[in-house]
Amino acid sequence: MKYTRDYSAEIVRLRKEIETADAVVIGAGAGLSTAAGFEYSGERLQKYFGDFAEKYGFRDMYSGGFYPFPTPEEQWAYWSRYIYINRYMDVDNGTYKGLFELVKGKDYFVITTNVDHQFQKAGFDKKRLFYTQGDYGLWQCSEPCHQKTYDNEETVRAMFEQQKDMRVPSELVPHCPVCGKPMSMNLRADDTFVEDDGWHEAAERYDNFIRTRSGQHILFLELGVGMNTPGIIKYPFWKMTYANPKAVYACLNFGEAYVPDEIRGQSICINGDIREVLNVLA
Repeated sequence: MKYTRDYSAEIVRLRKEIETADAVVIGAGAGLSTAAGFEYSGERLQKYFGDFAEKYGFRDMYSGGFYPFPTPEEQWAYWSRYIYINRYMDVDNGTYKGLFELVKGKDYFVITTNVDHQFQKAGFDKKRLFYTQGDYGLWQCSEPCHQKTYDNEETVRAMFEQQKDMRVPSELVPHCPVCGKPMSMNLRADDTFVEDDGWHEAAERYDNFIRTRSGQHILFLELGVGMNTPGIIKYPFWKMTYANPKAVYACLNFGEAYVPDEIRGQSICINGDIREVLNVLA
């Protein structure tokens, strides 16, 4: 079932659900960060990666992340820019902060496939966050020879500042402190993804939150989640809503707001710009 862009009545319903729910479970996908200003193509691509785009024909930052660069110095010139502007630079146009203001007084938890750390930067409690797919701010052994991640901020900032002619100094290229092999991003791209202690602790906290709120009036608030990995957020939210007559499922997604008929009566779908909708709710 699809919904039109005339969503004023749904916004009124959603505001009431946020106010009255016993608990709010936020599921966030790439659409939320896009609404917050994290565009991976267009003007931002040309501003920060114009040289790479011209040399290799990249049309978006994401594609460049998979390119087999000829040297590690060039690879990390690309990735350090990528990490810096999408993880450490302040970009949020108020979308994440506005979301936090809506739920900060509630019993909430966040599960997200986003890896840009914006929830914590906006004020969300670290103990109420589960980043399922990794973090731009972490490295791991590319092998991996052990299940541990490493903070990369200091080295990334140095790479960003010191790179020249699309290359970083060789001494800044990261290697595993255990086996000496190249480091890689802690992003879930294949079976080498490291789920460290922090990842497992966050997963356990999320599972515990869901278990202990079973049967309550829960608002499952899904923001910008597409169909790339629906099994992480979308399908579980549908299933948990169906299993709990007191639960409400809300989907905010420009162009992709829909819901199964089985939970239609428990759902709110808003086919509109997430930033605009959050501003109205605020």
